[in-house]
Amino acid sequence: MELFVGDSTRIGGFLLKRWKVIHFVDLRLRFSAASHYVFRMRFLHCLLLLVTSFSLLPITAAAQVIDIGDATRHGEGRLAISVNSSDASIATLARRAFGLHGGITVTTSSKSAYVFNIERASGSSVTLSISSGGQEQLRRTVPGRDLQNATLLACDMAVEATLHMKGFFAGKLAFVGKQRGVSEVYTADLLFNRVRPLTADRALVTGPKWSPDGTKLLYTTYYKTGFPDIYMMDLNSGRKKPVATYKGTNTGGAYSPNGRSVAMSLSSSGSAEIFVAEGVGKKPRRLTTNRSLETSPTWSPDGRRLAFTSDARGKPQLYEISANGGPMRRIPTNISSYCSEPAWNPVKENLIAFTAAVGGGFQIALYDSAKRKSEILTSVSQSAVEPTWLNDGRHLVFTKRQSGRTRLMLLDTETKKISALHVPNFGDASSASFVY
Repeated sequence: MELFVGDSTRIGGFLLKRWKVIHFVDLRLRFSAASHYVFRMRFLHCLLLLVTSFSLLPITAAAQVIDIGDATRHGEGRLAISVNSSDASIATLARRAFGLHGGITVTTSSKSAYVFNIERASGSSVTLSISSGGQEQLRRTVPGRDLQNATLLACDMAVEATLHMKGFFAGKLAFVGKQRGVSEVYTADLLFNRVRPLTADRALVTGPKWSPDGTKLLYTTYYKTGFPDIYMMDLNSGRKKPVATYKGTNTGGAYSPNGRSVAMSLSSSGSAEIFVAEGVGKKPRRLTTNRSLETSPTWSPDGRRLAFTSDARGKPQLYEISANGGPMRRIPTNISSYCSEPAWNPVKENLIAFTAAVGGGFQIALYDSAKRKSEILTSVSQSAVEPTWLNDGRHLVFTKRQSGRTRLMLLDTETKKISALHVPNFGDASSASFVY
Protein backbone atom coordinates (compact mmCIF):
# COMPACT_ATOMS: atom_id res chain seq x y z
CA MET A 1 0.00 0.00 0.00
CA GLU A 2 1.49 3.36 -1.06
CA LEU A 3 1.31 6.30 1.32
CA PHE A 4 2.88 9.75 1.07
CA VAL A 5 6.24 11.12 2.31
CA GLY A 6 5.80 11.12 6.09
CA ASP A 7 3.12 8.50 5.53
CA SER A 8 5.28 6.51 3.11
CA THR A 9 8.25 6.49 5.45
CA ARG A 10 6.45 6.39 8.76
CA ILE A 11 3.00 5.07 7.59
CA GLY A 12 1.46 7.15 5.70
CA GLY A 13 -0.69 51.82 21.17
CA PHE A 14 -1.48 49.96 24.63
CA LEU A 15 -3.47 47.15 26.25
CA LEU A 16 -6.48 49.39 25.80
CA LYS A 17 -6.22 48.73 22.12
CA ARG A 18 -7.90 45.41 22.95
CA TRP A 19 -10.83 47.10 24.68
CA LYS A 20 -13.80 48.34 22.73
CA VAL A 21 -14.08 52.10 22.70
CA ILE A 22 -17.44 53.30 24.00
CA HIS A 23 -18.93 55.80 21.61
CA PHE A 24 -21.38 58.33 22.94
CA VAL A 25 -23.41 59.27 19.89
CA ASP A 26 -25.24 62.57 19.68
CA LEU A 27 -25.46 63.31 23.41
CA ARG A 28 -27.31 66.62 23.30
CA LEU A 29 -27.05 67.51 26.97
CA ARG A 30 -28.18 70.94 28.08
CA PHE A 31 -26.94 72.13 31.44
CA SER A 32 -25.72 75.30 33.11
CA ALA A 33 -22.06 76.27 33.51
CA ALA A 34 -22.18 75.04 37.13
CA SER A 35 -23.67 71.69 36.23
CA HIS A 36 -21.14 71.41 33.41
CA TYR A 37 -18.30 71.86 35.93
CA VAL A 38 -19.79 69.22 38.27
CA PHE A 39 -20.25 66.83 35.35
CA ARG A 40 -16.60 67.26 34.37
CA MET A 41 -15.33 66.66 37.91
CA ARG A 42 -17.44 63.53 38.28
CA PHE A 43 -16.30 62.28 34.88
CA LEU A 44 -12.62 62.80 35.77
CA HIS A 45 -13.15 61.07 39.12
CA CYS A 46 -14.72 58.04 37.40
CA LEU A 47 -11.94 57.98 34.84
CA LEU A 48 -9.33 57.98 37.60
CA LEU A 49 -11.07 55.07 39.31
CA LEU A 50 -11.22 53.20 36.01
CA VAL A 51 -7.49 53.63 35.31
CA THR A 52 -6.64 52.64 38.89
CA SER A 53 -8.73 49.49 38.61
CA PHE A 54 -6.88 48.52 35.42
CA SER A 55 -3.57 48.77 37.27
CA LEU A 56 -4.85 46.33 39.87
CA LEU A 57 -6.06 43.72 37.36
CA PRO A 58 -4.26 40.35 37.43
CA ILE A 59 -1.69 39.70 34.72
CA THR A 60 -3.01 37.90 31.66
CA ALA A 61 -1.39 36.64 28.48
CA ALA A 62 -2.18 39.95 26.78
CA ALA A 63 0.72 42.38 26.70
CA GLN A 64 0.80 46.13 26.41
CA VAL A 65 1.54 47.00 22.79
CA ILE A 66 4.53 49.23 22.15
CA ASP A 67 4.82 51.15 18.90
CA ILE A 68 8.33 50.18 17.83
CA GLY A 69 8.26 52.03 14.51
CA ASP A 70 10.08 51.04 11.32
CA ALA A 71 13.27 52.84 12.39
CA THR A 72 13.94 50.37 15.19
CA ARG A 73 14.04 47.32 12.96
CA HIS A 74 17.55 46.20 12.11
CA GLY A 75 18.77 43.81 9.44
CA GLU A 76 16.48 41.52 7.43
CA GLY A 77 13.37 42.82 9.18
CA ARG A 78 14.57 41.73 12.62
CA LEU A 79 14.24 43.70 15.83
CA ALA A 80 17.52 44.12 17.72
CA ILE A 81 17.09 43.45 21.45
CA SER A 82 19.26 42.68 24.46
CA VAL A 83 18.40 40.63 27.52
CA ASN A 84 19.51 41.50 31.05
CA SER A 85 19.00 39.70 34.35
CA SER A 86 20.87 39.44 37.62
CA ASP A 87 20.02 35.71 37.52
CA ALA A 88 22.36 33.97 35.06
CA SER A 89 19.95 31.05 34.50
CA ILE A 90 17.11 33.41 33.54
CA ALA A 91 19.34 35.39 31.20
CA THR A 92 20.62 32.22 29.49
CA LEU A 93 17.13 30.79 29.05
CA ALA A 94 15.69 34.05 27.72
CA ARG A 95 18.55 34.64 25.28
CA ARG A 96 18.23 31.13 23.95
CA ALA A 97 14.48 31.57 23.49
CA PHE A 98 14.75 34.93 21.71
CA GLY A 99 17.53 33.49 19.56
CA LEU A 100 15.00 31.09 18.01
CA HIS A 101 12.67 33.88 16.85
CA GLY A 102 13.17 34.84 13.23
CA GLY A 103 11.94 38.38 13.87
CA ILE A 104 14.49 39.12 16.60
CA THR A 105 18.26 39.61 16.76
CA VAL A 106 19.84 39.28 20.22
CA THR A 107 22.70 41.74 20.66
CA THR A 108 24.30 44.01 23.28
CA SER A 109 22.50 46.81 25.10
CA SER A 110 24.45 49.48 23.18
CA LYS A 111 23.31 48.07 19.82
CA SER A 112 19.74 47.14 20.73
CA ALA A 113 16.52 49.03 20.07
CA TYR A 114 14.99 47.54 23.23
CA VAL A 115 16.34 46.11 26.46
CA PHE A 116 14.35 43.27 28.01
CA ASN A 117 15.08 42.91 31.72
CA ILE A 118 13.72 39.82 33.51
CA GLU A 119 14.18 39.40 37.26
CA ARG A 120 12.98 36.94 39.88
CA ALA A 121 9.90 38.04 41.78
CA SER A 122 8.04 36.32 44.60
CA GLY A 123 7.25 32.62 44.28
CA SER A 124 7.33 31.30 40.72
CA SER A 125 7.01 34.75 39.16
CA VAL A 126 9.30 37.09 37.28
CA THR A 127 9.20 40.82 36.60
CA LEU A 128 9.53 41.90 32.98
CA SER A 129 10.53 45.44 32.06
CA ILE A 130 11.10 46.76 28.54
CA SER A 131 13.19 49.89 28.01
CA SER A 132 14.17 51.94 24.99
CA GLY A 133 16.55 54.88 24.95
CA GLY A 134 16.89 54.64 28.72
CA GLN A 135 13.13 55.00 29.27
CA GLU A 136 10.96 52.20 30.60
CA GLN A 137 8.11 51.37 28.24
CA LEU A 138 6.48 48.47 30.07
CA ARG A 139 6.67 46.68 33.43
CA ARG A 140 4.74 43.51 34.30
CA THR A 141 4.86 40.78 36.93
CA VAL A 142 4.41 37.43 35.19
CA PRO A 143 3.44 34.31 37.20
CA GLY A 144 4.17 30.80 35.98
CA ARG A 145 4.02 27.14 37.00
CA ASP A 146 7.69 27.45 37.89
CA LEU A 147 10.56 29.84 37.21
CA GLN A 148 11.30 28.48 33.74
CA ASN A 149 7.66 28.72 32.68
CA ALA A 150 7.36 32.26 34.08
CA THR A 151 10.51 33.31 32.19
CA LEU A 152 9.23 31.91 28.90
CA LEU A 153 5.82 33.54 29.44
CA ALA A 154 7.61 36.84 30.04
CA CYS A 155 9.52 36.35 26.79
CA ASP A 156 6.22 35.71 24.99
CA MET A 157 4.81 38.90 26.50
CA ALA A 158 7.84 40.85 25.27
CA VAL A 159 7.32 39.48 21.74
CA GLU A 160 3.65 40.45 21.79
CA ALA A 161 4.45 43.93 23.07
CA THR A 162 7.12 44.71 20.50
CA LEU A 163 6.44 42.60 17.41
CA HIS A 164 2.64 42.67 17.86
CA MET A 165 2.27 38.91 17.38
CA LYS A 166 1.86 35.94 19.70
CA GLY A 167 4.92 34.48 21.39
CA PHE A 168 5.49 30.73 21.25
CA PHE A 169 8.28 30.05 23.74
CA ALA A 170 6.00 28.69 26.50
CA GLY A 171 4.32 26.19 24.18
CA LYS A 172 5.03 22.46 24.08
CA LEU A 173 5.76 19.80 21.50
CA ALA A 174 4.68 16.22 21.04
CA PHE A 175 6.86 14.19 18.70
CA VAL A 176 8.10 10.74 17.84
CA GLY A 177 11.45 10.08 19.48
CA LYS A 178 13.63 7.11 18.66
CA GLN A 179 16.27 6.07 21.16
CA ARG A 180 18.20 2.80 21.17
CA GLY A 181 16.08 1.63 18.26
CA VAL A 182 12.73 2.08 20.03
CA SER A 183 10.16 4.69 18.93
CA GLU A 184 7.79 6.30 21.42
CA VAL A 185 5.73 9.49 21.64
CA TYR A 186 7.47 12.17 23.68
CA THR A 187 6.59 15.63 24.91
CA ALA A 188 9.00 18.53 25.44
CA ASP A 189 9.16 22.26 25.82
CA LEU A 190 10.28 24.07 22.69
CA LEU A 191 13.84 24.41 24.03
CA PHE A 192 14.08 20.69 24.81
CA ASN A 193 14.94 21.39 28.44
CA ARG A 194 12.23 19.05 29.70
CA VAL A 195 11.67 15.90 27.68
CA ARG A 196 9.65 12.89 28.79
CA PRO A 197 8.11 9.85 27.07
CA LEU A 198 4.33 9.58 26.93
CA THR A 199 4.07 6.05 25.59
CA ALA A 200 5.81 2.78 26.38
CA ASP A 201 4.31 0.71 23.56
CA ARG A 202 7.64 -0.50 22.15
CA ALA A 203 5.97 -0.46 18.74
CA LEU A 204 6.04 1.82 15.72
CA VAL A 205 4.22 5.08 16.49
CA THR A 206 3.53 8.04 14.18
CA GLY A 207 1.66 11.29 13.79
CA PRO A 208 0.96 12.65 17.30
CA LYS A 209 -1.54 15.53 17.30
CA TRP A 210 -2.52 17.70 20.27
CA SER A 211 -6.05 18.61 21.24
CA PRO A 212 -6.49 22.42 21.21
CA ASP A 213 -6.37 22.61 25.02
CA GLY A 214 -3.24 20.46 25.26
CA THR A 215 -4.80 17.85 27.56
CA LYS A 216 -5.19 15.05 25.00
CA LEU A 217 -3.13 13.57 22.22
CA LEU A 218 -4.04 11.51 19.16
CA TYR A 219 -1.44 9.22 17.62
CA THR A 220 -1.15 6.16 15.43
CA THR A 221 0.43 3.02 16.84
CA TYR A 222 1.03 -0.59 15.78
CA TYR A 223 0.63 -1.59 19.42
CA LYS A 224 -1.45 -4.75 20.10
CA THR A 225 -2.67 -5.57 16.56
CA GLY A 226 0.52 -5.01 14.57
CA PHE A 227 -1.51 -2.77 12.25
CA PRO A 228 -1.83 1.05 12.37
CA ASP A 229 -4.60 2.10 14.78
CA ILE A 230 -5.45 5.54 16.17
CA TYR A 231 -5.38 6.00 19.94
CA MET A 232 -6.12 8.95 22.20
CA MET A 233 -4.09 9.61 25.33
CA ASP A 234 -5.45 11.70 28.20
CA LEU A 235 -2.43 13.46 29.70
CA ASN A 236 -4.20 14.18 32.98
CA SER A 237 -4.92 10.52 33.70
CA GLY A 238 -2.29 8.89 31.47
CA ARG A 239 -4.95 6.55 30.07
CA LYS A 240 -5.11 5.47 26.42
CA LYS A 241 -8.34 4.93 24.51
CA PRO A 242 -8.77 3.42 21.02
CA VAL A 243 -10.27 5.86 18.51
CA ALA A 244 -10.09 3.93 15.24
CA THR A 245 -9.15 0.23 15.10
CA TYR A 246 -10.98 -0.71 11.93
CA LYS A 247 -9.78 -3.29 9.44
CA GLY A 248 -7.00 -1.87 7.29
CA THR A 249 -5.04 1.29 8.11
CA ASN A 250 -6.17 3.96 10.56
CA THR A 251 -3.92 7.03 10.43
CA GLY A 252 -3.77 10.81 10.48
CA GLY A 253 -6.00 11.57 13.48
CA ALA A 254 -6.36 15.35 13.94
CA TYR A 255 -8.56 17.39 16.27
CA SER A 256 -10.69 20.21 14.85
CA PRO A 257 -9.89 23.75 16.09
CA ASN A 258 -12.72 23.56 18.65
CA GLY A 259 -11.64 20.09 19.78
CA ARG A 260 -15.06 18.54 19.15
CA SER A 261 -14.35 16.57 15.97
CA VAL A 262 -11.58 14.29 14.76
CA ALA A 263 -10.51 13.90 11.12
CA MET A 264 -8.70 10.74 10.06
CA SER A 265 -7.75 8.56 7.12
CA LEU A 266 -9.28 5.06 7.15
CA SER A 267 -8.95 2.26 4.59
CA SER A 268 -11.75 0.06 5.92
CA SER A 269 -13.75 0.77 2.75
CA GLY A 270 -10.95 -0.54 0.52
CA SER A 271 -8.81 2.53 -0.19
CA ALA A 272 -7.73 5.21 2.26
CA GLU A 273 -10.48 7.86 2.55
CA ILE A 274 -11.04 10.92 4.73
CA PHE A 275 -13.49 10.48 7.62
CA VAL A 276 -14.67 12.79 10.41
CA ALA A 277 -15.99 11.66 13.80
CA GLU A 278 -17.99 14.07 15.92
CA GLY A 279 -15.98 13.26 19.02
CA VAL A 280 -13.69 10.48 20.23
CA GLY A 281 -15.53 7.17 20.27
CA LYS A 282 -18.21 8.31 17.81
CA LYS A 283 -18.79 6.51 14.52
CA PRO A 284 -16.83 8.35 11.79
CA ARG A 285 -18.60 9.90 8.82
CA ARG A 286 -17.06 9.40 5.38
CA LEU A 287 -16.20 12.53 3.37
CA THR A 288 -14.42 11.19 0.27
CA THR A 289 -15.49 8.33 -1.97
CA ASN A 290 -13.14 7.28 -4.79
CA ARG A 291 -10.48 4.75 -5.69
CA SER A 292 -7.54 7.02 -4.90
CA LEU A 293 -5.69 7.31 -1.59
CA GLU A 294 -6.54 10.25 0.70
CA THR A 295 -4.35 10.88 3.77
CA SER A 296 -2.98 13.55 6.14
CA PRO A 297 -6.11 15.65 6.86
CA THR A 298 -5.63 19.14 8.33
CA TRP A 299 -8.32 21.59 9.46
CA SER A 300 -8.87 25.17 8.33
CA PRO A 301 -8.70 27.71 11.19
CA ASP A 302 -12.51 28.05 11.26
CA GLY A 303 -13.04 24.28 11.21
CA ARG A 304 -15.21 24.43 8.11
CA ARG A 305 -12.82 22.81 5.63
CA LEU A 306 -10.19 20.10 5.46
CA ALA A 307 -7.09 19.94 3.30
CA PHE A 308 -5.53 16.55 2.59
CA THR A 309 -3.28 14.59 0.24
CA SER A 310 -4.75 12.58 -2.64
CA ASP A 311 -3.26 10.72 -5.61
CA ALA A 312 -6.44 11.19 -7.65
CA ARG A 313 -4.28 12.52 -10.51
CA GLY A 314 -1.78 9.69 -10.25
CA LYS A 315 0.74 11.47 -8.02
CA PRO A 316 0.09 13.07 -4.62
CA GLN A 317 -1.35 16.59 -4.69
CA LEU A 318 -3.25 18.72 -2.19
CA TYR A 319 -7.04 18.86 -2.13
CA GLU A 320 -9.69 20.41 0.07
CA ILE A 321 -13.24 19.51 1.01
CA SER A 322 -16.00 20.89 3.21
CA ALA A 323 -16.07 19.37 6.69
CA ASN A 324 -19.73 18.59 5.94
CA GLY A 325 -18.82 16.65 2.80
CA GLY A 326 -19.31 17.37 -0.88
CA PRO A 327 -16.99 17.49 -3.88
CA MET A 328 -13.25 17.70 -3.28
CA ARG A 329 -11.27 20.40 -5.06
CA ARG A 330 -7.61 20.37 -5.99
CA ILE A 331 -5.50 23.10 -4.38
CA PRO A 332 -3.47 24.60 -7.26
CA THR A 333 -0.01 24.53 -5.66
CA ASN A 334 1.54 24.09 -9.13
CA ILE A 335 5.08 23.86 -7.80
CA SER A 336 5.86 20.14 -7.77
CA SER A 337 4.51 16.90 -9.18
CA TYR A 338 4.56 15.50 -5.63
CA CYS A 339 2.87 17.56 -2.87
CA SER A 340 1.80 16.09 0.46
CA GLU A 341 1.46 16.58 4.24
CA PRO A 342 -0.52 19.84 4.25
CA ALA A 343 -0.58 21.97 7.42
CA TRP A 344 -3.18 24.75 7.48
CA ASN A 345 -1.98 27.97 9.10
CA PRO A 346 -3.92 28.53 12.37
CA VAL A 347 -3.84 32.33 12.02
CA LYS A 348 -3.85 33.10 8.28
CA GLU A 349 -6.41 30.93 6.50
CA ASN A 350 -4.88 31.73 3.09
CA LEU A 351 -1.65 29.87 3.93
CA ILE A 352 -1.00 26.13 3.80
CA ALA A 353 2.46 24.66 4.38
CA PHE A 354 3.24 21.33 2.77
CA THR A 355 5.99 18.96 1.67
CA ALA A 356 7.07 19.10 -1.96
CA ALA A 357 9.43 16.89 -3.98
CA VAL A 358 12.32 19.06 -5.14
CA GLY A 359 15.52 17.97 -6.88
CA GLY A 360 15.56 14.38 -5.73
CA GLY A 361 14.57 15.20 -2.15
CA PHE A 362 11.81 16.99 -0.29
CA GLN A 363 11.50 20.59 0.94
CA ILE A 364 8.92 22.60 2.87
CA ALA A 365 6.73 24.77 0.63
CA LEU A 366 4.00 27.34 1.25
CA TYR A 367 0.82 27.90 -0.75
CA ASP A 368 -0.95 31.28 -0.57
CA SER A 369 -4.55 31.08 -1.79
CA ALA A 370 -4.80 34.88 -1.92
CA LYS A 371 -1.95 35.01 -4.44
CA ARG A 372 -2.74 31.57 -5.91
CA LYS A 373 0.95 30.69 -5.93
CA SER A 374 3.46 28.66 -3.97
CA GLU A 375 7.07 29.10 -2.88
CA ILE A 376 9.75 26.74 -1.59
CA LEU A 377 10.75 27.79 1.93
CA THR A 378 13.70 25.51 2.67
CA SER A 379 16.81 24.35 0.85
CA VAL A 380 18.26 21.87 3.34
CA SER A 381 20.51 19.06 2.23
CA GLN A 382 18.58 15.85 1.53
CA SER A 383 15.02 16.39 2.91
CA ALA A 384 12.71 18.62 4.94
CA VAL A 385 9.29 17.09 5.67
CA GLU A 386 6.34 17.09 8.10
CA PRO A 387 5.62 20.81 8.65
CA THR A 388 3.54 21.90 11.64
CA TRP A 389 2.65 25.50 12.52
CA LEU A 390 3.29 27.32 15.76
CA ASN A 391 0.60 29.52 17.29
CA ASP A 392 1.96 32.77 15.81
CA GLY A 393 1.22 31.68 12.24
CA ARG A 394 4.74 32.71 11.25
CA HIS A 395 7.03 29.93 12.46
CA LEU A 396 6.75 26.21 11.88
CA VAL A 397 8.56 23.07 12.99
CA PHE A 398 9.66 20.50 10.43
CA THR A 399 11.64 17.27 10.34
CA LYS A 400 15.07 17.36 8.72
CA ARG A 401 16.22 14.03 7.31
CA GLN A 402 19.90 13.58 6.64
CA SER A 403 22.12 10.50 6.46
CA GLY A 404 19.45 8.28 7.96
CA ARG A 405 18.87 10.56 10.97
CA THR A 406 15.94 12.85 11.77
CA ARG A 407 15.99 16.14 13.67
CA LEU A 408 13.36 18.77 14.51
CA MET A 409 14.03 22.24 13.12
CA LEU A 410 12.30 25.61 13.55
CA LEU A 411 11.64 27.74 10.46
CA ASP A 412 10.66 31.40 10.26
CA THR A 413 8.57 31.58 7.07
CA GLU A 414 9.31 35.31 6.66
CA THR A 415 13.08 35.60 7.10
CA LYS A 416 13.68 31.88 6.24
CA LYS A 417 15.82 31.51 9.38
CA ILE A 418 16.23 27.86 10.42
CA SER A 419 17.22 26.77 13.93
CA ALA A 420 17.79 23.30 15.36
CA LEU A 421 15.62 22.52 18.38
CA HIS A 422 17.84 19.82 19.87
CA VAL A 423 21.37 18.50 19.63
CA PRO A 424 22.06 15.53 17.32
CA ASN A 425 23.05 13.19 20.17
CA PHE A 426 19.52 13.46 21.58
CA GLY A 427 18.50 10.76 19.12
CA ASP A 428 16.03 10.80 16.25
CA ALA A 429 13.01 13.08 16.52
CA SER A 430 10.25 13.55 13.96
CA SER A 431 6.51 14.13 13.41
CA ALA A 432 6.14 17.15 15.70
CA SER A 433 2.88 18.69 16.90
CA PHE A 434 2.73 22.02 18.78
CA VAL A 435 0.25 23.45 21.27
CA TYR A 436 0.24 26.62 23.37
